[in-house]
Amino acid sequence: MSFDNLNIIAPILMALKEEGYTQPTPIQQQAIPIVLRRKDLLGCAQTGTGKTAAFAIPVLQLMNESKQPGRKNIRALVLTPTRELAIQIDESFRNYGRHLDLKSLVIYGGVGQKPQTDALRQGVDILIATPGRLLDLIDQRHISLSHVEYFILDEADRMLDMGFIHDVKKIIARLPQKKQTLFFSATMPMEITRLSASILHQPERVEVTPQATTAETVQQKIYFVDKGNKKQLLIHLLQDPAIVTTLVFARTKHGADRVARDLTRAGIRAEAIHGDKSQNARQRALSNFKAKQTRVLVATDIAARGIDVDELAYVVNYDMPNVPETYVHRIGRTGRAGASGMAISFCDNEEREYLRDITKLIGIRIPSVDEHPFKPGTPLPPKESFDRPHHSQKQGVAAAGKRSDRPPVNNKKKKKRFGGWSNKKKVF
Repeated sequence: MSFDNLNIIAPILMALKEEGYTQPTPIQQQAIPIVLRRKDLLGCAQTGTGKTAAFAIPVLQLMNESKQPGRKNIRALVLTPTRELAIQIDESFRNYGRHLDLKSLVIYGGVGQKPQTDALRQGVDILIATPGRLLDLIDQRHISLSHVEYFILDEADRMLDMGFIHDVKKIIARLPQKKQTLFFSATMPMEITRLSASILHQPERVEVTPQATTAETVQQKIYFVDKGNKKQLLIHLLQDPAIVTTLVFARTKHGADRVARDLTRAGIRAEAIHGDKSQNARQRALSNFKAKQTRVLVATDIAARGIDVDELAYVVNYDMPNVPETYVHRIGRTGRAGASGMAISFCDNEEREYLRDITKLIGIRIPSVDEHPFKPGTPLPPKESFDRPHHSQKQGVAAAGKRSDRPPVNNKKKKKRFGGWSNKKKVF
Protein backbone atom coordinates (compact mmCIF):
# COMPACT_ATOMS: atom_id res chain seq x y z
CA MET A 1 0.00 0.00 0.00
CA SER A 2 1.13 3.57 -0.71
CA PHE A 3 -0.02 6.92 0.66
CA ASP A 4 -1.91 7.40 -2.62
CA ASN A 5 -4.38 4.72 -1.46
CA LEU A 6 -5.33 6.60 1.73
CA ASN A 7 -7.34 9.44 0.12
CA ILE A 8 -4.76 12.04 1.10
CA ILE A 9 -4.97 15.39 -0.68
CA ALA A 10 -2.38 16.35 -3.31
CA PRO A 11 -0.51 19.07 -1.32
CA ILE A 12 0.22 16.64 1.53
CA LEU A 13 1.15 13.82 -0.88
CA MET A 14 3.61 16.21 -2.53
CA ALA A 15 5.17 17.04 0.84
CA LEU A 16 5.44 13.34 1.74
CA LYS A 17 7.23 12.60 -1.52
CA GLU A 18 9.59 15.50 -0.89
CA GLU A 19 10.35 13.93 2.51
CA GLY A 20 11.05 10.60 0.80
CA TYR A 21 8.02 8.79 2.25
CA THR A 22 6.20 6.41 -0.11
CA GLN A 23 4.71 3.64 2.01
CA PRO A 24 2.78 4.17 5.25
CA THR A 25 3.65 2.22 8.39
CA PRO A 26 1.01 -0.14 9.84
CA ILE A 27 -0.30 2.43 12.33
CA GLN A 28 -0.56 5.04 9.55
CA GLN A 29 -2.47 2.60 7.34
CA GLN A 30 -4.99 1.99 10.09
CA ALA A 31 -5.21 5.37 11.82
CA ILE A 32 -5.34 7.84 8.91
CA PRO A 33 -8.68 6.55 7.47
CA ILE A 34 -10.23 6.52 10.97
CA VAL A 35 -9.22 10.12 11.67
CA LEU A 36 -10.39 11.25 8.22
CA ARG A 37 -13.83 9.82 9.10
CA ARG A 38 -13.76 12.20 12.09
CA LYS A 39 -13.81 9.39 14.64
CA ASP A 40 -12.10 9.45 18.02
CA LEU A 41 -9.04 7.22 18.11
CA LEU A 42 -7.30 5.21 20.82
CA GLY A 43 -3.85 4.28 19.56
CA CYS A 44 -1.67 1.82 21.46
CA ALA A 45 1.69 2.07 19.73
CA GLN A 46 5.26 1.99 20.90
CA THR A 47 7.75 4.62 19.88
CA GLY A 48 9.23 4.37 16.40
CA THR A 49 6.04 3.15 14.72
CA GLY A 50 5.33 6.40 12.86
CA LYS A 51 2.43 7.56 15.02
CA THR A 52 3.25 11.27 14.65
CA ALA A 53 2.45 11.11 10.94
CA ALA A 54 -0.57 8.94 11.77
CA PHE A 55 -2.24 11.91 13.44
CA ALA A 56 -0.50 14.89 11.81
CA ILE A 57 -1.39 13.99 8.21
CA PRO A 58 -5.17 13.52 8.66
CA VAL A 59 -5.51 16.47 11.06
CA LEU A 60 -3.80 18.75 8.55
CA GLN A 61 -6.16 17.50 5.84
CA LEU A 62 -9.31 18.00 7.92
CA MET A 63 -8.22 21.47 8.99
CA ASN A 64 -7.45 22.42 5.40
CA GLU A 65 -10.95 21.35 4.32
CA SER A 66 -12.65 23.52 6.93
CA LYS A 67 -10.35 26.52 7.12
CA GLN A 68 -12.01 29.92 7.38
CA PRO A 69 -10.79 33.37 6.36
CA GLY A 70 -9.81 35.89 9.00
CA ARG A 71 -7.70 35.72 12.12
CA LYS A 72 -6.20 32.34 12.93
CA ASN A 73 -7.38 30.63 16.11
CA ILE A 74 -6.01 27.53 17.81
CA ARG A 75 -8.05 24.75 16.20
CA ALA A 76 -5.75 21.82 16.94
CA LEU A 77 -3.93 21.17 20.23
CA VAL A 78 -1.22 18.54 20.60
CA LEU A 79 -0.20 17.85 24.20
CA THR A 80 3.08 16.04 24.74
CA PRO A 81 5.31 15.42 27.80
CA THR A 82 8.75 16.72 26.79
CA ARG A 83 10.26 19.69 25.00
CA GLU A 84 12.22 17.50 22.61
CA LEU A 85 9.13 15.58 21.53
CA ALA A 86 7.13 18.79 21.15
CA ILE A 87 9.80 20.19 18.81
CA GLN A 88 9.85 16.95 16.78
CA ILE A 89 6.06 17.02 16.38
CA ASP A 90 6.10 20.66 15.30
CA GLU A 91 8.72 19.82 12.66
CA SER A 92 6.46 17.04 11.36
CA PHE A 93 3.45 19.34 11.07
CA ARG A 94 5.55 21.92 9.25
CA ASN A 95 7.03 19.32 6.88
CA TYR A 96 3.76 17.60 5.99
CA GLY A 97 1.84 20.88 5.78
CA ARG A 98 4.40 22.96 3.91
CA HIS A 99 2.03 23.40 0.92
CA LEU A 100 -0.97 24.34 3.08
CA ASP A 101 -1.94 27.68 4.56
CA LEU A 102 -1.81 26.42 8.14
CA LYS A 103 0.47 27.74 10.84
CA SER A 104 1.84 25.71 13.76
CA LEU A 105 3.64 26.80 16.93
CA VAL A 106 5.46 24.89 19.64
CA ILE A 107 5.59 26.14 23.24
CA TYR A 108 7.46 24.66 26.21
CA GLY A 109 9.03 25.74 29.46
CA GLY A 110 12.67 26.36 30.28
CA VAL A 111 12.94 29.33 27.91
CA GLY A 112 11.60 32.88 27.91
CA GLN A 113 7.94 33.13 27.02
CA LYS A 114 7.99 36.42 25.09
CA PRO A 115 8.81 34.94 21.65
CA GLN A 116 6.02 32.42 22.22
CA THR A 117 3.44 35.01 23.27
CA ASP A 118 4.45 37.26 20.34
CA ALA A 119 3.83 34.36 17.93
CA LEU A 120 0.50 33.59 19.59
CA ARG A 121 -0.69 37.16 19.05
CA GLN A 122 -0.05 36.78 15.31
CA GLY A 123 -2.44 33.83 15.16
CA VAL A 124 -1.88 30.07 15.19
CA ASP A 125 -3.84 27.14 13.75
CA ILE A 126 -1.99 24.26 15.45
CA LEU A 127 -0.44 24.45 18.90
CA ILE A 128 2.01 21.82 20.17
CA ALA A 129 2.67 22.22 23.88
CA THR A 130 4.00 20.74 27.08
CA PRO A 131 1.53 20.87 30.00
CA GLY A 132 3.31 23.28 32.35
CA ARG A 133 3.94 26.13 29.91
CA LEU A 134 0.48 25.71 28.37
CA LEU A 135 -1.23 26.13 31.74
CA ASP A 136 0.96 29.14 32.55
CA LEU A 137 -0.01 30.92 29.34
CA ILE A 138 -3.67 30.00 29.75
CA ASP A 139 -3.65 31.48 33.27
CA GLN A 140 -2.02 34.64 31.87
CA ARG A 141 -4.77 34.78 29.21
CA HIS A 142 -2.35 34.51 26.32
CA ILE A 143 -4.09 31.34 25.15
CA SER A 144 -7.73 30.44 24.64
CA LEU A 145 -8.76 26.87 23.90
CA SER A 146 -12.38 27.71 23.05
CA HIS A 147 -11.87 27.11 19.29
CA VAL A 148 -10.12 23.73 19.56
CA GLU A 149 -11.65 21.15 17.20
CA TYR A 150 -8.89 18.51 17.36
CA PHE A 151 -7.16 17.39 20.54
CA ILE A 152 -4.21 14.98 20.40
CA LEU A 153 -2.81 13.56 23.63
CA ASP A 154 0.52 11.93 22.83
CA GLU A 155 2.63 9.67 25.08
CA ALA A 156 -0.09 9.50 27.73
CA ASP A 157 1.76 6.88 29.77
CA ARG A 158 4.85 9.09 29.93
CA MET A 159 2.64 11.95 31.15
CA LEU A 160 1.67 9.68 34.02
CA ASP A 161 5.29 8.65 34.71
CA MET A 162 6.43 12.27 34.82
CA GLY A 163 3.65 13.40 37.16
CA PHE A 164 1.83 15.51 34.57
CA ILE A 165 -1.47 13.67 34.72
CA HIS A 166 -3.16 16.29 36.96
CA ASP A 167 -2.05 19.10 34.64
CA VAL A 168 -3.42 17.12 31.70
CA LYS A 169 -6.79 16.80 33.41
CA LYS A 170 -6.86 20.57 34.08
CA ILE A 171 -6.21 21.26 30.38
CA ILE A 172 -8.85 18.77 29.24
CA ALA A 173 -11.40 20.51 31.48
CA ARG A 174 -10.83 23.75 29.54
CA LEU A 175 -11.42 22.20 26.10
CA PRO A 176 -14.76 22.40 24.27
CA GLN A 177 -17.06 19.43 24.71
CA LYS A 178 -17.44 19.00 20.95
CA LYS A 179 -14.09 18.00 19.47
CA GLN A 180 -12.29 15.05 17.89
CA THR A 181 -9.84 13.41 20.29
CA LEU A 182 -6.87 11.24 19.38
CA PHE A 183 -5.26 9.43 22.31
CA PHE A 184 -1.89 7.67 22.02
CA SER A 185 -0.01 5.63 24.60
CA ALA A 186 2.67 2.94 24.38
CA THR A 187 1.27 1.14 27.42
CA MET A 188 -2.16 1.18 29.05
CA PRO A 189 -1.88 1.16 32.86
CA MET A 190 -5.17 1.40 34.74
CA GLU A 191 -5.10 5.17 35.29
CA ILE A 192 -4.42 5.80 31.58
CA THR A 193 -7.26 3.44 30.65
CA ARG A 194 -9.62 5.40 32.91
CA LEU A 195 -8.43 8.72 31.46
CA SER A 196 -8.99 7.55 27.88
CA ALA A 197 -12.48 6.33 28.74
CA SER A 198 -13.37 9.71 30.22
CA ILE A 199 -12.40 11.80 27.17
CA LEU A 200 -12.99 9.54 24.14
CA HIS A 201 -16.40 9.16 22.52
CA GLN A 202 -17.01 5.77 20.89
CA PRO A 203 -13.37 5.53 19.81
CA GLU A 204 -11.89 3.09 17.35
CA ARG A 205 -8.81 1.30 18.65
CA VAL A 206 -5.56 0.79 16.77
CA GLU A 207 -2.90 -1.46 18.26
CA VAL A 208 -0.07 -2.17 15.84
CA THR A 209 2.01 -4.30 18.21
CA PRO A 210 1.23 -6.10 21.45
CA GLN A 211 1.70 -3.93 24.50
CA ALA A 212 5.23 -3.70 25.88
CA THR A 213 6.91 -5.68 23.12
CA THR A 214 10.11 -4.72 21.37
CA ALA A 215 10.39 -4.12 17.64
CA GLU A 216 11.49 -7.14 15.62
CA THR A 217 14.00 -4.98 13.77
CA VAL A 218 16.03 -4.43 16.96
CA GLN A 219 18.68 -7.01 17.83
CA GLN A 220 19.25 -7.22 21.60
CA LYS A 221 22.35 -8.21 23.57
CA ILE A 222 23.22 -8.27 27.25
CA TYR A 223 26.71 -7.90 28.72
CA PHE A 224 27.15 -9.02 32.32
CA VAL A 225 29.79 -6.79 33.89
CA ASP A 226 30.81 -5.51 37.31
CA LYS A 227 29.60 -1.98 37.96
CA GLY A 228 33.14 -0.59 38.20
CA ASN A 229 34.04 -1.91 34.74
CA LYS A 230 31.09 -0.46 32.81
CA LYS A 231 33.09 2.55 31.68
CA GLN A 232 35.90 0.40 30.30
CA LEU A 233 33.45 -1.93 28.56
CA LEU A 234 31.71 0.99 26.84
CA ILE A 235 35.01 2.43 25.64
CA HIS A 236 36.05 -1.04 24.46
CA LEU A 237 32.87 -1.39 22.36
CA LEU A 238 33.25 2.10 20.92
CA GLN A 239 36.67 1.17 19.55
CA ASP A 240 34.68 -0.40 16.69
CA PRO A 241 34.66 2.26 13.92
CA ALA A 242 31.43 0.79 12.54
CA ILE A 243 29.59 2.34 15.51
CA VAL A 244 29.20 5.83 14.09
CA THR A 245 26.62 7.24 16.50
CA THR A 246 25.32 5.78 19.75
CA LEU A 247 22.63 6.81 22.20
CA VAL A 248 23.63 5.81 25.74
CA PHE A 249 21.11 5.74 28.60
CA ALA A 250 22.08 6.56 32.18
CA ARG A 251 19.70 6.36 35.13
CA THR A 252 20.54 9.75 36.68
CA LYS A 253 21.54 13.22 35.53
CA HIS A 254 24.82 12.99 37.45
CA GLY A 255 25.48 9.61 35.88
CA ALA A 256 24.88 10.97 32.38
CA ASP A 257 27.36 13.78 32.97
CA ARG A 258 29.93 11.35 34.36
CA VAL A 259 29.67 8.94 31.41
CA ALA A 260 29.99 11.79 28.90
CA ARG A 261 33.00 13.14 30.78
CA ASP A 262 34.68 9.71 30.89
CA LEU A 263 34.17 9.19 27.16
CA THR A 264 35.52 12.65 26.34
CA ARG A 265 38.66 11.92 28.39
CA ALA A 266 39.09 8.74 26.37
CA GLY A 267 39.07 10.73 23.13
CA ILE A 268 35.46 9.95 22.17
CA ARG A 269 33.29 12.97 21.37
CA ALA A 270 30.31 12.76 23.75
CA GLU A 271 27.69 15.10 25.20
CA ALA A 272 25.07 14.65 27.91
CA ILE A 273 21.42 15.67 27.72
CA HIS A 274 19.11 15.81 30.75
CA GLY A 275 16.61 17.99 32.57
CA ASP A 276 19.17 20.18 34.34
CA LYS A 277 20.65 21.33 31.03
CA SER A 278 19.28 24.54 29.54
CA GLN A 279 17.01 24.21 26.54
CA ASN A 280 19.66 25.77 24.29
CA ALA A 281 22.28 23.31 25.54
CA ARG A 282 19.94 20.37 24.99
CA GLN A 283 19.05 21.45 21.48
CA ARG A 284 22.71 22.10 20.63
CA ALA A 285 23.72 18.64 21.86
CA LEU A 286 20.88 17.02 19.91
CA SER A 287 21.75 18.97 16.75
CA ASN A 288 25.42 17.95 17.03
CA PHE A 289 24.36 14.33 17.46
CA LYS A 290 22.03 14.41 14.45
CA ALA A 291 24.77 16.01 12.36
CA LYS A 292 27.19 13.27 13.56
CA GLN A 293 29.53 15.86 15.00
CA THR A 294 28.99 14.17 18.37
CA ARG A 295 29.49 10.41 18.32
CA VAL A 296 27.79 9.56 21.62
CA LEU A 297 24.78 11.22 23.21
CA VAL A 298 24.29 10.25 26.86
CA ALA A 299 20.73 10.79 28.04
CA THR A 300 18.34 10.21 30.89
CA ASP A 301 14.97 8.65 30.12
CA ILE A 302 12.95 11.85 30.37
CA ALA A 303 15.31 13.87 28.16
CA ALA A 304 15.53 11.09 25.56
CA ARG A 305 11.78 10.81 24.97
CA GLY A 306 11.20 12.45 21.61
CA ILE A 307 14.72 11.99 20.25
CA ASP A 308 14.20 10.94 16.64
CA VAL A 309 17.48 10.41 14.78
CA ASP A 310 17.52 8.92 11.30
CA GLU A 311 19.52 5.71 10.96
CA LEU A 312 20.42 5.48 14.64
CA ALA A 313 21.79 1.94 14.74
CA TYR A 314 22.98 1.60 18.35
CA VAL A 315 21.42 2.13 21.76
CA VAL A 316 23.31 1.24 24.95
CA ASN A 317 21.70 0.79 28.35
CA TYR A 318 24.64 1.80 30.51
CA ASP A 319 22.32 1.43 33.51
CA MET A 320 19.51 -1.11 33.39
CA PRO A 321 16.14 0.61 33.89
CA ASN A 322 14.28 -0.29 37.08
CA VAL A 323 10.93 0.02 35.28
CA PRO A 324 10.53 -2.74 32.64
CA GLU A 325 8.44 -0.61 30.25
CA THR A 326 11.26 1.92 30.15
CA TYR A 327 13.46 -0.71 28.49
CA VAL A 328 10.99 -0.93 25.60
CA HIS A 329 10.94 2.84 25.21
CA ARG A 330 14.73 3.08 25.30
CA ILE A 331 15.52 0.51 22.66
CA GLY A 332 12.71 1.88 20.51
CA ARG A 333 15.04 4.77 19.65
CA THR A 334 16.70 2.42 17.16
CA GLY A 335 15.21 0.09 14.56
CA ARG A 336 12.74 2.79 13.55
CA ALA A 337 10.63 2.83 10.37
CA GLY A 338 11.74 -0.65 9.39
CA ALA A 339 15.48 -0.05 9.76
CA SER A 340 17.62 -2.50 11.73
CA GLY A 341 19.14 -1.61 15.07
CA MET A 342 21.22 -2.95 17.94
CA ALA A 343 20.32 -2.58 21.62
CA ILE A 344 23.16 -3.37 24.05
CA SER A 345 22.62 -3.54 27.80
CA PHE A 346 25.15 -3.63 30.63
CA CYS A 347 23.96 -5.57 33.66
CA ASP A 348 25.80 -5.67 36.97
CA ASN A 349 24.96 -7.98 39.85
CA GLU A 350 22.59 -5.52 41.52
CA GLU A 351 20.63 -5.08 38.27
CA ARG A 352 19.89 -8.75 37.58
CA GLU A 353 16.48 -8.36 39.22
CA TYR A 354 15.66 -5.57 36.76
CA LEU A 355 16.69 -7.87 33.91
CA ARG A 356 14.36 -10.60 35.14
CA ASP A 357 11.44 -8.15 35.17
CA ILE A 358 12.28 -6.94 31.66
CA THR A 359 12.53 -10.50 30.32
CA LYS A 360 9.15 -11.32 31.84
CA LEU A 361 7.57 -8.24 30.27
CA ILE A 362 8.89 -8.62 26.72
CA GLY A 363 8.49 -12.39 26.70
CA ILE A 364 11.89 -13.24 25.25
CA ARG A 365 15.31 -14.13 26.62
CA ILE A 366 17.93 -11.53 25.69
CA PRO A 367 21.08 -13.28 24.38
CA SER A 368 24.16 -12.66 26.50
CA VAL A 369 27.67 -11.97 25.20
CA ASP A 370 29.92 -14.14 27.33
CA GLU A 371 33.27 -13.47 25.63
CA HIS A 372 34.41 -9.96 26.42
CA PRO A 373 37.39 -8.57 28.35
CA PHE A 374 35.38 -7.24 31.30
CA LYS A 375 33.40 -10.26 32.47
CA PRO A 376 32.28 -10.26 36.12
CA GLY A 377 35.23 -10.78 38.41
CA THR A 378 37.68 -8.99 36.10
CA PRO A 379 40.02 -6.77 38.20
CA LEU A 380 39.44 -3.06 37.89
CA PRO A 381 42.02 -1.40 35.63
CA PRO A 382 44.40 1.24 37.01
CA LYS A 383 42.76 4.59 37.46
CA GLU A 384 42.61 6.70 34.27
CA SER A 385 44.25 3.96 32.22
CA PHE A 386 41.64 4.58 29.53
CA ASP A 387 41.84 8.35 29.76
CA ARG A 388 43.94 10.68 27.70
CA PRO A 389 47.41 11.26 29.24
CA HIS A 390 47.65 14.25 31.50
CA HIS A 391 50.52 16.70 31.29
CA SER A 392 52.27 14.89 34.16
CA GLN A 393 52.02 11.58 32.30
CA LYS A 394 53.76 13.12 29.31
CA GLN A 395 56.59 14.16 31.66
CA GLY A 396 56.99 10.58 32.84
CA VAL A 397 55.87 11.06 36.43
CA ALA A 398 52.38 9.55 36.20
CA ALA A 399 53.49 6.17 37.53
CA ALA A 400 54.32 7.73 40.87
CA GLY A 401 51.11 9.76 40.80
CA LYS A 402 53.04 12.94 41.70
CA ARG A 403 53.13 16.43 40.29
CA SER A 404 56.82 17.28 40.81
CA ASP A 405 56.52 20.47 38.72
CA ARG A 406 54.14 22.01 41.26
CA PRO A 407 55.86 24.27 43.82
CA PRO A 408 55.30 23.40 47.50
CA VAL A 409 52.59 25.33 49.28
CA ASN A 410 53.76 27.91 51.79
CA ASN A 411 51.23 27.26 54.54
CA LYS A 412 52.36 30.19 56.68
CA LYS A 413 51.85 32.71 53.85
CA LYS A 414 48.50 31.11 52.98
CA LYS A 415 47.30 31.45 56.57
CA LYS A 416 48.45 35.04 56.78
CA ARG A 417 46.73 35.93 53.51
CA PHE A 418 43.38 34.58 54.70
CA GLY A 419 43.55 36.21 58.11
CA GLY A 420 44.90 33.20 60.02
CA TRP A 421 47.31 33.23 62.95
CA SER A 422 50.79 34.61 62.43
CA ASN A 423 53.73 35.42 64.69
CA LYS A 424 53.13 39.12 64.25
CA LYS A 425 50.89 41.14 66.53
CA LYS A 426 47.71 42.43 64.95
CA VAL A 427 47.72 46.22 64.55
CA PHE A 428 44.47 48.09 64.91
